[in-house]
Amino acid sequence: MSETWVAALSALGSGLLSLIGVYLANRKSSALISYRLEQLEHKVDAHNDLVTRMTAVESRLDAVDDSIKELKGLVIHAN
Repeated sequence: MSETWVAALSALGSGLLSLIGVYLANRKSSALISYRLEQLEHKVDAHNDLVTRMTAVESRLDAVDDSIKELKGLVIHAN
């Protein structure tokens, strides 16, 4: 009977230690995934900011292009 209790307690202890190990590993993995998602969100925000700035630059370029065309027209008519 004593051997049965020792085996049961040993199995219970080993199961408990395994459960603690799985919990800690899962917690660490979740923290790492959360950190990586946060870094990815920062990259997406930076990319979106770049797209917004490039759109503004393109619209200013269109205005400059129109101004150049007007100036070329004035120079041609002045000759």
